[in-house]
Amino acid sequence: MAASFGATSTTDEVLAGVDLNKKRVLVTGVSAGLGVETARALVAHGAQVVGTARDLAKAEAATTVVRDQAAHGGSLELVALDLASLASVRACADALLADGRPFDVVIANAGVMATPMGRTADGFETQFGTNHLGHFVLVNRIASLIRDGGRLVMVASAGHRYAEPDLDDPGFKHTPYDPMVAYGRSKTANIQFAVEFDRRHRTRDVRATALHPGGIQTELGRHVGQGAVAQSVERINADLAAAGKPAFAWKTIPEGAATSVWAAFVASAEAVGGRYCENCHVSGITDGLITPVSEGVRSYALDPERARALWAKSEDLVGERY
Repeated sequence: MAASFGATSTTDEVLAGVDLNKKRVLVTGVSAGLGVETARALVAHGAQVVGTARDLAKAEAATTVVRDQAAHGGSLELVALDLASLASVRACADALLADGRPFDVVIANAGVMATPMGRTADGFETQFGTNHLGHFVLVNRIASLIRDGGRLVMVASAGHRYAEPDLDDPGFKHTPYDPMVAYGRSKTANIQFAVEFDRRHRTRDVRATALHPGGIQTELGRHVGQGAVAQSVERINADLAAAGKPAFAWKTIPEGAATSVWAAFVASAEAVGGRYCENCHVSGITDGLITPVSEGVRSYALDPERARALWAKSEDLVGERY
């Protein structure tokens, strides 16, 4: 079944015939783009979705379509969460724990990309603090709410190829700041977190995976100038043409969110656990030359020793042990 899906599969195609009634899912970042589409597809197939957003008013407006398409008992509940503030993360986790209702799947979708140099409320570099540490604390604090047999899905990126975390200087205090290097570090951290979370929780059949949604034009890229994007696409297409390959095409948002719902509910847990997915399948390791549009995950992203080291460093940074 899963083998029939690919880069152009949409959320509704992936979930065709899948009944998610009584399934409960936490999705972070439901105020725009992939988060809204992920929530819409799940609710339309009967899931009870808890969606997080930093700006609840924005999320309320953006998710009208989600409620409009609710079916088979599907529903959406919004909760406040600012991943750039550990106080907000802890408050959100505490509220979910107090509520006590379990989740079948957690989809860590929220994130930022290529931001100017900045710091979170706790002093972490913005992208590492938001994309990785915020989710690290949230997911670990609510890990007991994930049902036996449940899943954690980390939305990472092919951008992990830019860099792996520098555990000696995670905040760029001694390294010149580069927005895409910082993004790459945070996205590799998402993958390594999934690897270690999977190792720690598979004894109760809770599996974790990470994925690249594909090249999509959403709010995520707002810090990357349109001119720079156009030039990059032009270079990619020139290389593809020289190789006799089709031109690059942006994914639609339903195509981009498809791998998230595929990894959450369609793929087998054993296939995706501790792995990296894209285009609705598990990707292989590729450490050689990779073009911007080719598939593959760097070996350092799936390295269990690096994953354990990142976990330990993350615990030190946030001041908690899990």
